[in-house]
Amino acid sequence: MRADKIAPALRTRLTLRPGENGTRKLQAKYGPRLLAVRYRYDPVGQRRLKTVELIKEEIPWSVPRARNAPAADTPVHIRIALDELELRQDVKAAGARWDKDRKLWLLPYRLVAGLDARIVVTGSI
Repeated sequence: MRADKIAPALRTRLTLRPGENGTRKLQAKYGPRLLAVRYRYDPVGQRRLKTVELIKEEIPWSVPRARNAPAADTPVHIRIALDELELRQDVKAAGARWDKDRKLWLLPYRLVAGLDARIVVTGSI
C-alpha cells in the first residue's frame, strides 16, 4: 500500500528524539542518522505504526540570496538600542564598527543573520 493512501488517516501521538526511552535500539541500529521516532495511529485500520526519520544524504548548501539583498561583504547599518548591551557586545565581537555620525552599527551583510529587521536603509533614519 502506498504511503499517500494511508497518510491522511494517521495521527501522530508521540515524537521521540534520539536517546529518549523507546529509541535506544533504533539509535543503536541507525546511529547519528536517526532524527526522530514517531508513533502514529491509524483509527480506520486500527493499528499503531512506529516510524523513523533518518538522514539519508548530507551535502553542502548555502542560503540563496534574496533578489534585493546586498552582497555578503557589503557593509550595512543596523540599529541597536542603548539598553541592548548583550546584542551590542555580540555585534562588536563579530567585527561591527560604530558609526558615530549616524549613530548606527556598521557590519558586513553576511553577519546580519537574524537582524534583518534592524537594517537601516540609506536615507531612512
